[in-house]
Amino acid sequence: MFEWSETDELIRGAVRGFIDKEVRPHLDALDSGEMLPYPIIRKLFAEFGIDALGAESIAKLLAKQRRREEALAAGEPLPEQKAKSGDGGPFSGQESLMAVLVSELSGVCMGLVTAMGVSIGLGATTILSRGTLAQQERWLGDIVTMKKVAAWAITEPDSGSDAFGGMKTYVRRDGEDYILNGQKTFITNGPYADIVIVYAKLDQGDGADKRDRKVLTFVLDKGMEGFTQGKPFKKMGLHASPTGELFFDNVRLSKDRLLGETEQHEGGDGRESARSSFTAERIGVAFMALGIVNECHRLCVDYAKTRKLWGQEIGRFQLVQLKLAKMEIARINVQNMVFHALERSRAGKPPTLAEASAMKLYCSEIATEVAMDAVQLFGGNGYMSEYHVEQLARDAKSLMIYAGSNEIQVTHVAKGLLAY
Repeated sequence: MFEWSETDELIRGAVRGFIDKEVRPHLDALDSGEMLPYPIIRKLFAEFGIDALGAESIAKLLAKQRRREEALAAGEPLPEQKAKSGDGGPFSGQESLMAVLVSELSGVCMGLVTAMGVSIGLGATTILSRGTLAQQERWLGDIVTMKKVAAWAITEPDSGSDAFGGMKTYVRRDGEDYILNGQKTFITNGPYADIVIVYAKLDQGDGADKRDRKVLTFVLDKGMEGFTQGKPFKKMGLHASPTGELFFDNVRLSKDRLLGETEQHEGGDGRESARSSFTAERIGVAFMALGIVNECHRLCVDYAKTRKLWGQEIGRFQLVQLKLAKMEIARINVQNMVFHALERSRAGKPPTLAEASAMKLYCSEIATEVAMDAVQLFGGNGYMSEYHVEQLARDAKSLMIYAGSNEIQVTHVAKGLLAY
């Protein structure tokens, strides 16, 4: 893939029309928190048929799994080769559509993308890859259609980049149930989520090293006794994406809320589930970065052609030309990384965690650099919230922290290179 297809361009035009009508008029309300992102996302899904597409995809996946389980129970030959757990995902085969959608939205209001991406890309995908058929039937349909919002809770106040080793949230067995205690923070959609995927250490009371204890994954519903969702944080950027804390005070969880309904999941414990999610999330950062770079590039080229100083357009000045040239190089590089990831996915060979970390590291840094150069090119206007580059710069910075800090990405890239 070396350029967007005609279909991709048609979709891009339609998405831009939707953004102009449904997003841009509400940017101030979204940025202030007066308006939540979810009604706009649901309207987007309805207008482009994404909700129907997701529902149909999940229905087919579940029907396939149901036939397989029925065949196994009856001792009959399997109707098809066993697929890899969670293979395909809710929007399998629609990678270009999602790339266009994510990049276009990110250039205008990236908070919409993070709210949507965490709910489906992390929430639904984790249930799809780890859950039993009954659990998938219970939660997936509502999430992929955005009827309900999901959150994915792993980060804690004292763990941060040491997500597993420093994890203090724990569950202990109580008969057939589990009792959950602890706290999560920086959770996208946390304040308003209807469904929450929570990672917690298993406390067996045997004095085992806390860092090495098994990590289990549970699904909670809003309003459960002992489960409290904190108010949205005030943040530097991504104001349209609510982020907050979650508190668990002796929350009783029946076994049907443990993903896979077993502590001995065939795909390993919750660490493996999270690592898979990290890979997808970091590839998604490249898609978001492309939106930031594209929009900054467009705004700066237009501004350089129309803004005049000393009787001429500022685009005639070499230092301005240097900034524009670097933006163009960044645009080409990030777009090529996105194309590469799309082709790898189509070929059934998605990027490894180390490769996804490399993409995330480069794309987030270059998007932030481009956005800050855009503010500089606009001068005093760029520092004013009336000019969109101000919001783009605030949002872009989050990409260097989002999905794991860039310092951690360096570690993952190096481990991939040094693996024997």
